[in-house]
Amino acid sequence: MRDIECNLESVHEQIVAAALRAGRDPDEITLLAVSKRIDISRIEAALALGAHALGESRVQEANDKIPEVTGDAEWHFIGPLQSNKAMLAARLFDAIHSVRKASSVSRLSASATAAGRSVQVYVQIDQSAKSLTGAQVAEVNAICRQVQEANGLELQGLMTMAPYDPNPEASRPYFAKLRRLRNEIVASNTEFGRIGLSMGMSGDFEVAIEEGATIVRVGTAIFGKRSP
Repeated sequence: MRDIECNLESVHEQIVAAALRAGRDPDEITLLAVSKRIDISRIEAALALGAHALGESRVQEANDKIPEVTGDAEWHFIGPLQSNKAMLAARLFDAIHSVRKASSVSRLSASATAAGRSVQVYVQIDQSAKSLTGAQVAEVNAICRQVQEANGLELQGLMTMAPYDPNPEASRPYFAKLRRLRNEIVASNTEFGRIGLSMGMSGDFEVAIEEGATIVRVGTAIFGKRSP
């Protein structure tokens, strides 16, 4: 597993460098190692080498995988959250990054409360357009409030994915827009406290950190290319 060790070391160095360029404390940034479609042995190796947070994108795959992983891990769900999988997701994951609907909040809250758990929630923002309309901002604000007030849930932040582009700089406007939206929401909801930003993947996480990311979702740069 020498490749994972080298890759983790390289990613950590890039995180530190990006944070320092932005005048930030590198300890403010969490590395989420995206382990979807990765063998258990390689996941265990990453945990042994210091990875702590793991990201999965399919509830059923995680349901089969999580019991097999013996290392201490914090599990994050980063895939599309289907309504019929929300209740299971709340029982499996410590954090869910893809909440987009009020109905999902209700299901997650009911399941987390029934299981006696507290689940961190990131509200997902779609950024296909160059700017968010006033109605979209109001909807995001309302969902954040719903999460904040729900039993069993903890509002952790906002999440986005920039459209794919081989040039990392192409992602910067989308990350900057999410940061501005976060600041606007915090300013109008002072009771929320600190709200993080889940943004940036293997190809653009350094830019995301420069724009304020508090958690970056990195898979290929750690584990290599996945099999289909």
